[in-house]
Amino acid sequence: MVTIRDRDGLPRGSGFVADDRGTVITSHDAVEGLAGMVLHASGAEGPGRPASADDVTALPELGLALVRGDGLGVPPLPVAMREAIPPGTYVRLPARGWRQARVLGAGAEVTHTAAGRRHVLPAAVELAIGTAGRDALRLGGEVRGGPVLDAATGAVLAVLGTALEAEHRSGSFAVPLRAAAAHAPGGALAALLERNSATVPGYGADLNLAGALELTATTLGAAFPPAGAAEPAPYPVPRPGISAGLAAFTAGPDLVLGLVGAPGTGRTTALAALAAD
Repeated sequence: MVTIRDRDGLPRGSGFVADDRGTVITSHDAVEGLAGMVLHASGAEGPGRPASADDVTALPELGLALVRGDGLGVPPLPVAMREAIPPGTYVRLPARGWRQARVLGAGAEVTHTAAGRRHVLPAAVELAIGTAGRDALRLGGEVRGGPVLDAATGAVLAVLGTALEAEHRSGSFAVPLRAAAAHAPGGALAALLERNSATVPGYGADLNLAGALELTATTLGAAFPPAGAAEPAPYPVPRPGISAGLAAFTAGPDLVLGLVGAPGTGRTTALAALAAD
């Protein structure tokens, strides 16, 4: 987590680091109108990292903003791969402490007003949260712009927006990141989420490219220990049928291969050998 303060030290919002460059995602109202700000890693002492308006990529049409925060030393969080967030999904969010909430759904016309202009957001979700959490969100401050995490995977689903409004709705709202990026496929948010998928491992239902590569590296390391290991791995049992199928796949036009079998039949070893070949 990253806390955003103005130059007088007053809290303006929160955010999270989304890539290996230190880019912070937050809500637009957390940084709107600021000529300068200071980014603080949550729980860290010190003066923080100063940032100017030139470090901000404002996305008022999405209710979001990106802030350059290199040097903060905050580990990035994976962004969920799912564009749609089903109603009933349980989430965790920072609202004067971490609290549990539930996604009610999408579809309401949610607006965000910036610089006197009213923007209808292309994507928003409504959240059901307890009274204490709802009161904290109304107060704004460092709550605005915080990440909404999937309770099961820990990946970021959305960003809280305390200035988001909808007629005849009294709930709290957040901007789902994948859905927002889909409305501007060539924009700054889409490019950032691509970097996130490639550099910040996500697992489970939110398995991304970085996560798959890390798991593959783990599998290869287990199947083929480095030279000089105390106990060299035993030579794989020859399996002519599997070898023939893998050879046909690598020489043929097919793009996908599925290797099935009961546990202990050598699937991992065979695929690791193919990857290392």
